[in-house]
Amino acid sequence: MAFTGGGGKTTALFRLARQLTPPVWVTTSTHLGQDQVMHADEHLVVASQGIEQQLEEMSNDGISLITGEPTEDERVLGVDPDRLERLAAIAHQQRIPLLVEADGSRGYPLKAPASHEPAIPAWVEHVVVVAGMSGINLPLGEPPVHRAERFGELSGLKPGEPVTPAALARVLTHTEGGLKNIPRGARRTVLLNQADTPELRECAALLAKLLLPTFDAVLVASLGMAGAPVYAVYERSAGVVLAAGASERLGRPKQLLEWRGVPFVRAIASTALEAGLDPVIVVTGAYREQVEAALEGLPIQTVHNPNYEAGQSSSIKTGLRALPPETGSAVFLLSDQPQVSTRLLQSLVEAHARDLSPLVAPQVGHRRANPVLFDRVTFPDLFEIGGDVGGRALFSLYPLTYLPWEDVSLLLDVDTEADYQALKKLENDPKRGS
Repeated sequence: MAFTGGGGKTTALFRLARQLTPPVWVTTSTHLGQDQVMHADEHLVVASQGIEQQLEEMSNDGISLITGEPTEDERVLGVDPDRLERLAAIAHQQRIPLLVEADGSRGYPLKAPASHEPAIPAWVEHVVVVAGMSGINLPLGEPPVHRAERFGELSGLKPGEPVTPAALARVLTHTEGGLKNIPRGARRTVLLNQADTPELRECAALLAKLLLPTFDAVLVASLGMAGAPVYAVYERSAGVVLAAGASERLGRPKQLLEWRGVPFVRAIASTALEAGLDPVIVVTGAYREQVEAALEGLPIQTVHNPNYEAGQSSSIKTGLRALPPETGSAVFLLSDQPQVSTRLLQSLVEAHARDLSPLVAPQVGHRRANPVLFDRVTFPDLFEIGGDVGGRALFSLYPLTYLPWEDVSLLLDVDTEADYQALKKLENDPKRGS
């Protein structure tokens, strides 16, 4: 794993190292301040002799820092590329975590990379780009931005203009900014550190929405504070609309019933899109052609479940197979609940971001309601369920986080004509909001 950026990069690297099972190796591909050496349990200066022999002489009882020679300006040099590659090969062979600091920032919270950086080795599997929220809304200059002129070129800011969240997002998502030199196929994470106040954490949550289309995850933290709190972990949350049923009890396709002027399935898919779920996948089965026609023009994906008669579990598996590998969670929505609001879906995602609970469900009174969010840790077990039980089969396997919710309409789904008429009475209720 490589760390780049500013705003507590070295702190984050060593915090992570302390949470991993030793031995853990830490190194740098550029340079490191000599004051950072104290964070390691052992310091190995790579000499001219073979690196294998030096590694064998280490105790490997905790965190071993591996660098080049000390310099006169109170820094230690990085490990040269050839030895670094050999170090990585040995770490991989011995299953030892290897964390690499890949650039410097002079201790500033924000930075833009120079032409020669970041020095991320091609074999790195995960890159963490760090940015300090303490630099937000401060005037562009040095400090708070290392290489402020380049930052301005990438962000469109002029010297002295405030560094807005949108400007920082432009730098982090730029191929010559936060994305620079990240190896193809490596997992990409942004750490928004120094979110020390509620205002900065709220700002970071908004920033995460701008970053998630480009990065696999966004963490919001204050690693310099006692306890090193991580406040939220944002990952891509998909929406899976289960719209494959034959509606035998109703006698006509419930997916195509009207809600606020549009078919149920279109209303549900539109709400999922408005809530920011990505991607939105609709699983079809019976009435495939009619359902697909009802969704025409929406930026969603449809997948067909030819085995829909086997029960809801078959549609869940069909939807899971269509998810991108970087999906962090999925909200499963029922095709007979068009009354689900954008605000509820966003609240489920926010609740999940706070603690990465395996399951998050709304609770109305003392009753669990739908839709339910499933973290990706549950996906293997979802593939094992069968019949028409759906995801509730997992509720005894994983802890469930409840989200208190006052909308009693969530307890209603449409199986009969009477159910539909009851739901229609809520159609224009202003108290339900959006």
